[in-house]
Amino acid sequence: MEYHECSQEINRNSDGTRGLDDGQSQEDATEHKGFVQALKLILYLIIFGALAGKFLTGSYLWEYEGKWIRLRTYFPPPQRLFTESELARYDGTDPDKPVYLAIDGDVYDVTKGKAYQQGGPYHILTGVDAARAFGTGCFKTHRTHDLRGLSDVEMKGINHWKKFYENHKNYFQVGKVSHPPIDPSSPIIEGCDTKNKKQSGAKKDTEERRALVQDKDIHQEF
Repeated sequence: MEYHECSQEINRNSDGTRGLDDGQSQEDATEHKGFVQALKLILYLIIFGALAGKFLTGSYLWEYEGKWIRLRTYFPPPQRLFTESELARYDGTDPDKPVYLAIDGDVYDVTKGKAYQQGGPYHILTGVDAARAFGTGCFKTHRTHDLRGLSDVEMKGINHWKKFYENHKNYFQVGKVSHPPIDPSSPIIEGCDTKNKKQSGAKKDTEERRALVQDKDIHQEF
């Protein structure tokens, strides 16, 4: 009698366990089906959006050309720490080396930019951290990372160009450049025009920038 009662109890427990397993399996199957359906919906929306972009703008990406469509955004190259002398070797004069420029410590590969090649209007910015020039427009005289004395507007200009290179589809960061400390007692660099004090710095800066750019069709960045 005791053996018979134990067998019945075991059978009841086994049936309950199978019931729980079946319920869990059905729940898992429902979740999996819902996940697959969600993926399909996302895929359909992506295809629809791409086709709509092609129809309306002629581009599957709606004419987007930012960094998020670049493989380098997701698989960036190894980052390197340059000295100033090392960075100077990548100024475009050696055809076997890429062309680099730096802005506020960040080094970017701009090899694909024609204007940065030797003889181009912005070749003067390569191989050096000319952060100050990006803010003032004094491309010839402000080829330095020294940002002392710049106005808020000029600092905003530098930040604008930092974001420009960071998000550009053809340019990508390859590292940083290390600068020696700036002597705080050294004189602050003057603007482009030191003779005509009545002329505004911004106006003179624009003239210097335009003097460098001979063909605006080559480059539209500045």
